[in-house]
Amino acid sequence: MKYRRFGRTDWQVSEVGYGMWGMAGWTASDDAQSAKSLDLAVENGVNFFDTAWGYGEGHSEELLGELVKRHPSKKLYTASKIPPKNFQWPAKPEYTFENSYPTEHIMEYTHKTLKNLGLEQIDLMQFHTWDDGWSDREEWQRAIEDLKTSGKVAAMGISMNRWEPENGIKALKTGLLDAVQVIYNIFDQAPVDKLFPLCKELDIATIARVPFDEGTLTGTMTKETTFPEGDWRGTYFVPENLISSVKHADALRPLIPEGMTMAEMALRFILMNDDVGTTIPGMRKQRNVLANTAASDGKLLSNELYEELKKHRWDRVPTSWSQ
Repeated sequence: MKYRRFGRTDWQVSEVGYGMWGMAGWTASDDAQSAKSLDLAVENGVNFFDTAWGYGEGHSEELLGELVKRHPSKKLYTASKIPPKNFQWPAKPEYTFENSYPTEHIMEYTHKTLKNLGLEQIDLMQFHTWDDGWSDREEWQRAIEDLKTSGKVAAMGISMNRWEPENGIKALKTGLLDAVQVIYNIFDQAPVDKLFPLCKELDIATIARVPFDEGTLTGTMTKETTFPEGDWRGTYFVPENLISSVKHADALRPLIPEGMTMAEMALRFILMNDDVGTTIPGMRKQRNVLANTAASDGKLLSNELYEELKKHRWDRVPTSWSQ
């Protein structure tokens, strides 16, 4: 496993981290299976784990807390997210600050997260949604200062809305945020335009989420793919999205190097970018842990392939189904 400096925090985090949404928010989640996968990830060098209260109303946080307890001799970086007060994802311009992140709500859910984790301090707490219309509000700025001063939070960040990588730049310029989480993959390359350069300038850490475009970049989905009732992906991969997503993924197949899967190529594409601090694929099963952590071996894609993959950028805008 290779490690990267996590912005101004100076943490050395695994370049392949662990996204824990699938352990509580998708169907077929199994705690025993999750625990084995998490332990295997630690054994393979993963030390950055990203969860949220919104993943199973704290259940995923509890799984992370248990993991930390099982590995007391290793430094595992814990990251979670405060849900918006209105519990609506993503943020929209019409959502007021008072209905999203008032001070008492920030404090309440930080304490809930710490209780779920069983820790006195979390390494990174993030706002789970964001709209830059809130950036000038002093309430959240003071709340961050209070949480850090009290020792409950070591670093603070924001998670950008899907397909809006610049709707948060104003907040980052306040100097109060240490990290930003954003969708970045072969299709979603927009963060390289303005967000990543600003983060480099301000020494803000970046977390690349959704490395496989919710599954299409694993190369296993087809236009006939369906999901069990209750699975979040069923509301995201509506026919309009599924068909176009599979079409874009199929266009990548001729580029996959011999002996490599599409998923591995997708991960290596992200790791080619030095502006990425860590990427957080979801890994519910042990075989996924082994495959994803193996991508962190320092081997780069050829420059020719990298430049070719850049041509598959797919700029999209938020819609009714793009939660």
